[in-house]
Amino acid sequence: MDMDDLEKRGLVLLGCGKMGSAMLEGWLKGGLPAASVWVIDPKPTDWVQGTGVHLNEDLPPEPGLVLVAVKPQMMGDALPTLAAMGGGRTQFVSVAAGTPIARFEEVLGDGTPIVRAMPNTPAAVARGITAIIGNSHASAAHMGLAEALLRAVGQVVRLDSEDQMDAVTGLSGSGPAYVFHMIECMAQAGEAQGLAPDLAMQLAQATVAGAGALAEAAEETPAQLRVNVTSPNGTTQAGLDVLMDRQAGLPDLMARTVAAATARSKALRDG
Repeated sequence: MDMDDLEKRGLVLLGCGKMGSAMLEGWLKGGLPAASVWVIDPKPTDWVQGTGVHLNEDLPPEPGLVLVAVKPQMMGDALPTLAAMGGGRTQFVSVAAGTPIARFEEVLGDGTPIVRAMPNTPAAVARGITAIIGNSHASAAHMGLAEALLRAVGQVVRLDSEDQMDAVTGLSGSGPAYVFHMIECMAQAGEAQGLAPDLAMQLAQATVAGAGALAEAAEETPAQLRVNVTSPNGTTQAGLDVLMDRQAGLPDLMARTVAAATARSKALRDG
């Protein structure tokens, strides 16, 4: 199925919070007609109500694709309502954290093409990165359509196995919070050296955002970019000597941080 088929058969968006709204906005900007989209959400925002999509209406019997974007705690109520669409004609894509493909197959039937996706919060400003993995019935065409839709909110990468989702959760899924905390810490450190709080925060935010943009745009690796800005015995070197300390520095701290989040993801998955 391609985008033309999707327009004819319809796309169902189950859940339209921040993540769902960001995707919907990207699809509409990309040319998907509002008349081809059905949104199910108990508390739609004014923006969603003004898009012209079918809102909380009866769904088409066999839509081309259903994208599940409800919160994990709502999955128990949401999945049974989709059972009638299982069986193979409709493709399902889930961005609901923590719900494995096997759970969808229990409800929809193991003949249903299902793609599980793990986006992260920068998707809200179309700067996210999403990892995807499909079940055995998700063909190359199914994967390609899922990737095309998810590119509306940023980059997309494909995994080799669903087990990798725990590490993705620990790195990119939870990762924005690590960076937000780093910004907090940098700003506080600037204050400690005599800067006004607002100025310190502005400098920290712009530095992290700018460095991230440069890391993506540059041909060099982040390691080489670091070397490029580090003069021998200069100020950057003095700071890095502390940050890169083997026992108390960032490498060990970040390794333990991502490992802890990954382990928690596995524990939640296993119940």
